[in-house]
Amino acid sequence: MDYNLAENSQNIHNELNCKDCGALLLYAPGAQKLACKYCGAQNDIHTAEEQHEVEEIAYEDFISNKINQEEKQTVSTVKCNNCGAATTLKPNLTSDTCAFCASPLVIQGGTTSTIIKPKYVLPFKIDDKNAHDIFIKWLNGLWFAPNDLKKYAALNEKLKGIYMPYWTYDSKAKTNYEGERGEYYYTGSGKNRTRHTRWYDSNGTVQNSFDDVCVLASKSLPDSVTRPLEPWDLNNLAPYNEGYISGFQTECYQTDVKSGFEMAKEVMEDAIKITIRQQIGGDDQRINRMHVVYSNVSFKHILLPVWLSAYGYNNKVFRFIINGRTGEVQGQRPYSVIKIALAIIAVIAIIGIIKTMAG
Repeated sequence: MDYNLAENSQNIHNELNCKDCGALLLYAPGAQKLACKYCGAQNDIHTAEEQHEVEEIAYEDFISNKINQEEKQTVSTVKCNNCGAATTLKPNLTSDTCAFCASPLVIQGGTTSTIIKPKYVLPFKIDDKNAHDIFIKWLNGLWFAPNDLKKYAALNEKLKGIYMPYWTYDSKAKTNYEGERGEYYYTGSGKNRTRHTRWYDSNGTVQNSFDDVCVLASKSLPDSVTRPLEPWDLNNLAPYNEGYISGFQTECYQTDVKSGFEMAKEVMEDAIKITIRQQIGGDDQRINRMHVVYSNVSFKHILLPVWLSAYGYNNKVFRFIINGRTGEVQGQRPYSVIKIALAIIAVIAIIGIIKTMAG
């Protein structure tokens, strides 16, 4: 059975219409209503159900019996020929730039895919103005940045609000392990003092409980820049509603729920190793074998908000990402070789002056 219902990274651009005048409505970060800028009407964001407790889906039952019963949605996208991401362009546009690699994006015929519909969304809290201010502050704080890099500060149109697809997993884990406990001892004294380690066999069982382990279900951004955006305030998740999505792009998953759980296990096993080392004790620890049994596994499919810019500099692509809730920043930046060289020369010169004065 093919669990991946979307073969490529895809983005949807969503708008809703005003109940009074029919104009397109865009979600304003932090708002609970969609205000029409033409007639002023306040349009409610209706959820399909009033829900205070987030529902988790039983993983094993879903994989075995219910994957084809889950609510689906059909999306039409245009694929980026450079990085593979796909996006639906804004209305009345025939070209744009890819949010993930800054390459020109031209409509040459879209594709349509069916995907599992997200159950929850964490709405944007930071608007585009604040996001741009955060970028300026980050840019101004860069050491050894090329002088002409600041021209990219004028990128209000290049900063794009995107909902990224995530799977979250809950699980209990019981782990039997075999390892060794290291205890330090010393020989000699003074400069000849040497540290040694005596190793003793250790084995046991540890129990861990995991809640909302987040796995990015996209391959368009590296985990190294998205993982530091955590933690997310998932207690503020809202049932999926296009009112929150209106005006933003939404990338759909490339990693299916089954593959996502394998990625979640890697995160969980890092935490399990910490628990094992704590139980082994001593001055140092070795873990030689782990056997983990996962139980009570559940998951949900959610969308999380980021402001994203991809900009080219000297034929390389750099990305700037903001957590759309907290303002946490992860940025890739170029360095000025000339500035670094001048700084090294200055340090050498200062050291030379100090030595001369000391002599």
